[in-house]
Amino acid sequence: MTRKEFIRICQVLGIGLPLQSMLGGCNDTELQSNFDGKVIIIGAGAGGMSAGYLLNQLGIEFKILEASSTYGGRMKTNKVFADFPIPLGAEWLHSTPNEFTAIVNDDSVNIGIQTVGYTSNDIEGFWVNGELQTSPATDSDLKFINSTWLTFYEDYILPSIQDKISFNEVVQSVDYSGSEINITTQTSNYQADKIIVATPLKILQDGDIDFTPALPSDKTEAMNEVRVWEGFKAFIEFNEKFYLSTTAFNIQPETDGQKLYYDASHGQNSSRHILGLFCVGTPALDYINRSGDDLLDFMLAELDEIYEGKATATYIKHMTQNWNEEPFIRGAYLSDHTDWRTVRKLRNPVDDKLYFAGGPFTDGLDWVAVHAAAKSAREAVSELIA
Repeated sequence: MTRKEFIRICQVLGIGLPLQSMLGGCNDTELQSNFDGKVIIIGAGAGGMSAGYLLNQLGIEFKILEASSTYGGRMKTNKVFADFPIPLGAEWLHSTPNEFTAIVNDDSVNIGIQTVGYTSNDIEGFWVNGELQTSPATDSDLKFINSTWLTFYEDYILPSIQDKISFNEVVQSVDYSGSEINITTQTSNYQADKIIVATPLKILQDGDIDFTPALPSDKTEAMNEVRVWEGFKAFIEFNEKFYLSTTAFNIQPETDGQKLYYDASHGQNSSRHILGLFCVGTPALDYINRSGDDLLDFMLAELDEIYEGKATATYIKHMTQNWNEEPFIRGAYLSDHTDWRTVRKLRNPVDDKLYFAGGPFTDGLDWVAVHAAAKSAREAVSELIA
């Protein structure tokens, strides 16, 4: 069963993704550890920060090595384009707000993040064979109200771990052949008893980190056989709203990817008319391979075709995010159509020394979403301290 098939079954049955129940619970009163060593976490995205946060709650010594100059990974956010934050990467909550409580892992914390869903008054479109088909919205995803996933992490996770993050630390090698693990970056050397690898999958696929001994063959085979989709997002401001809540495209075969225009201002405390474009996989190449006026003209032309020329006539400004160009990410995320058994192989620990956390490194029930990355961190920490 693929991730997409599993989510569809949950939606048909009217249930949420059973992530927390499958974990069996994980809060600061239940987690206990006899481990008193040091942990190095590679990567300060959702998985890495979540793992550090839990280790901090347990009083375990740790450090996070982040290759870039900032935290957040694919939760990157723009705070100047509009009068509300624009999520350039992770945007929706694909589950329920209970996920916030699970990540914070502290019942005494009052979580003030607000989300909004879609109702039957919101109209979704489907562009197929040159025709726009419409119907009442059925999407169960939630949008953040005047905040983003990054906002949530900055408010509730980052404060307790920020001084443990070292930036611009590009890990080159990990030697776990001895009793102590040696980590070499471009500028420094570190030692640890255990490691949580929370890097984007593409970094491991490209062999940027040299492991000694080499990772087990079943893990490397799993890494090499899966596809990390290309990723592109754009946000376009218009002086009027002429578009639907969402407009999806008929991508065939489905395994090639996804493409969606959507009302980015939905639920925000804003009068701005901003349309978002989310595109992953093969369809993203139409945008990634263009730039400047050519890219803008291409987006406006396809919107003009759908909405009878209204895009060009009302255009104000735009911004784009090409995830393939991010040097320490290089793509969107693991394809929705990956076999769940392969996903489980990606997450398996190695020699009770290397653990994996992040969107691709889950138990195979769900992957790539931020809440799934956080859940994988809970599982990695639970295994590490066992």
